[in-house]
Amino acid sequence: MNCLQSCGIQAPEEVFDEFPQWRREFYLSYARKGAAFLTIAAEDPELMQEVQPARIVQAHKASSTALQEYRENLMSNRNVWCIVSIPTLAWAKQVFPLESDPNAVNKLWEAIFKTVRVDRNDPVAAWESHKQCLKARMDFLNMQKLKLLHFKNSLGTDLTIELPDNHIWLGGSDYTPDGVEFIANMPTEEVYTVPKKTGVNGVVVSSMPLIYNGNSIEEFSLTFRDGKIVKYTAKKGYETLKSIIETDEGSSYLGEVALVPYDSPISNANILFYNTLFDENAACHLAIGKAYPVCLKNGENMSKSDLAQLGVNDSFVHEDFMIGTFDLAVTGITLAGESVAIFKQGNFVQS
Repeated sequence: MNCLQSCGIQAPEEVFDEFPQWRREFYLSYARKGAAFLTIAAEDPELMQEVQPARIVQAHKASSTALQEYRENLMSNRNVWCIVSIPTLAWAKQVFPLESDPNAVNKLWEAIFKTVRVDRNDPVAAWESHKQCLKARMDFLNMQKLKLLHFKNSLGTDLTIELPDNHIWLGGSDYTPDGVEFIANMPTEEVYTVPKKTGVNGVVVSSMPLIYNGNSIEEFSLTFRDGKIVKYTAKKGYETLKSIIETDEGSSYLGEVALVPYDSPISNANILFYNTLFDENAACHLAIGKAYPVCLKNGENMSKSDLAQLGVNDSFVHEDFMIGTFDLAVTGITLAGESVAIFKQGNFVQS
């Protein structure tokens, strides 16, 4: 057992309600100065498997409360931000368990380089082309003026998601209010928008494991009624899933719906990364919890109460989980009541 696991298991309960003031000042002072933030997401996928899920959620709530202004700045694109990852040995061995330690790390580096297009002759040009592809998909979806999305596949997903008025599909690069362009996630293959908080109904079944703070949640399903998760199951990690959903009022609702083609570079690599930054870009996904205000017209300038009235969910958590499969069908219903095929056999109808 390492030091972090030991602290998580043996520390007094009140420790998990604390967040160091110096860390809060670090993030807020730089955010208020307009700093750009680069986050390196690299961890052991099983690091916290011996720690009670409730303690992890408790610590997460404490940090989210202390850093609320910082998180809202990032989710409203007021600061430039980007999340990337590099191999750790524990992570590499999880992805490539049959390889020696050096080979596992090297193979993970190679896989990461492919996902972020570093292996191309001209990576910058490759990213410019990729951004244009994502923009074409965004433009198509925004032109449809969709009111509803229906997801259905052979795993058992049969889910309808209502979209709020004036929602916006985004993807690829984002912009600050000053017009500075940035890419928040590398890699990224998704186009995404905001669901209406109370407009989700039906059942959704996960297509990949969700790694949450060093715990694996596998083969799980969520049942929604009027937007709220009213039932959930999991073959593995039920208590961790329960702790996420019960974090706060908003964590039993959705905050994001994202479309990713099954025939995409990360999916075609046939690698389960055990890291949501990568796995979410291999499949269509949803997010439990907080929504992105920028996915609503002028949403980044609205108050929390105004956003809530328009159906935008708020929460301390934002956890993506994958639902895309080779046979996923997504059908849209427009404001005019017309049906539009969005996905057939796991891929965009309009490429």
